[in-house]
Amino acid sequence: MNNNSLPTNIMPQIANRRSSRFVSSKEIEHNKLKNIFEAAIWAPSAYNLQPWYFIVGFRNDEVYNNIFSSLMPGNQIWVKNSPVLVASISCDTNAENQPNPTSTYDLGQAMAMLSVQATEEGLFVHQMTGFDKEMLTNSLNIPENHSIVTVFNVFYLGDGEGLRDAIKKIETSPRTRRNIKETVFTGKFGNGASFL
Repeated sequence: MNNNSLPTNIMPQIANRRSSRFVSSKEIEHNKLKNIFEAAIWAPSAYNLQPWYFIVGFRNDEVYNNIFSSLMPGNQIWVKNSPVLVASISCDTNAENQPNPTSTYDLGQAMAMLSVQATEEGLFVHQMTGFDKEMLTNSLNIPENHSIVTVFNVFYLGDGEGLRDAIKKIETSPRTRRNIKETVFTGKFGNGASFL
């Protein structure tokens, strides 16, 4: 990984997006929540199937409590102040009830759009895979041919008060990414792209 400074040649909503663990308990305005989910539904998908769904929980309601209870203890530590918890779900079949091999990919595109819009709204999103999928599937009554892929919280940035020093160190360290020349190739795998 290279410790690159934030790029100035891409949209600031992308450059500034971060999956923080410094969570404020401040409530999220409903119009901002609507905007981030609106962005998600405009994501591209194979055959325009839009195989994504979201179940939103607000602090202390049943959905929220079910999502929180499903989280691994390491996630519960920093998530506990979140005003909103969400399950992201893919529909794994198409209209003919045949497998849709791109459903998870398409959900990922919707989540990317949601995350970028959240940054525009001054919000943060942190996606998690550390949860009990079977437990949450049952408690949220997820139908057949649908899968919970991630859960995530939506929040304003907090100060990290009460978090362990190890978490604070991660959160205050610079963001890093592999160098673009090690990621984008031409000709064949491993051949650095000449336009970079």
